[in-house]
Amino acid sequence: MTAVLPSLSDLEAATEIVRRFVPPTPQYAWPLLAERTGARVIVKHENHTPVGAFKVRGGIVYMDHLQRTPQRVPGIVTATRGNHGQSVPFAARRYNIPVLVVVPHGNSVEKNSAMRALGADLVEEGRDFQAAVEAADRIAVERGWHRLPSYHPDLVSGVGTYALEFLRAEPDMDTVYVPIGLGSGICGMVAARDGLGLSTRIVGVVSTGAPAYALSVSAGQVVSHPVTTEIADGMACRTPLAEPLEIITRGTERVVQVSDAEVEEAMRAYFTDTHNVAEGAGAAALAALMQERESMRGRKVGVVLSGGNVDRDVFARVLAH
Repeated sequence: MTAVLPSLSDLEAATEIVRRFVPPTPQYAWPLLAERTGARVIVKHENHTPVGAFKVRGGIVYMDHLQRTPQRVPGIVTATRGNHGQSVPFAARRYNIPVLVVVPHGNSVEKNSAMRALGADLVEEGRDFQAAVEAADRIAVERGWHRLPSYHPDLVSGVGTYALEFLRAEPDMDTVYVPIGLGSGICGMVAARDGLGLSTRIVGVVSTGAPAYALSVSAGQVVSHPVTTEIADGMACRTPLAEPLEIITRGTERVVQVSDAEVEEAMRAYFTDTHNVAEGAGAAALAALMQERESMRGRKVGVVLSGGNVDRDVFARVLAH
């Protein structure tokens, strides 16, 4: 079955929903990043949303659609490494629906605190995101609660609103780099690019410590791989999903792998050149551009700063390196 992308009208309808709670985020051309990379770099600042990451858009649209269904929703269970887990209670509290979020052991302390502050109950289970997913599946059945996935067409429509903003503001970008977690963010970019009829090349970015999507694109089928990244938790995917894999395979130029060292270098570059805080996944797009700076020299290039939710002690260590 061919994976279906949101249409332009879907993205525009989602924008109307998102705009009730989240204003458009800025996109800036930073001169020091241009000097560093040799390209004209435009940064989409999704670190400037109310939860510090692009995921909030998806949660808002999913919850808006869910509360329109005739079935009563007694509660919601979801799994996350942090940003998706903030988007769900952010949206659900508007409808007084309780939320339980499953995170793996060793998850970001500050992301956990943010989820609790938004009203979510947290359960820690498993060593990685996939284990948290499996636990969430089980708990949802046990409680009879709605299982909210990490990838869904409504989530893609919601998060795709950032891409629609970006591409409408900068339609002449040659290439845009987008981090890949489970796939909603990059699929939203493909949907916006195709809906607007643009020729912008889309480059996906994964961690060398979580290369499953890159390996899967190369193999033409889902390939699982252990997760070892210690900095890019937002991209810590062990097993890709077939639907976003199909969209990424047909809709992107390539998938680039960046190391933890390259990601940390990009986090420092963001702070030095723009004084913005980027978490590991949020800095991955810039890390990929820096890796490919020679081939991108002189081009107008977009990078998605997808989030800035990094623990203070981690960021201090990165900056001190």
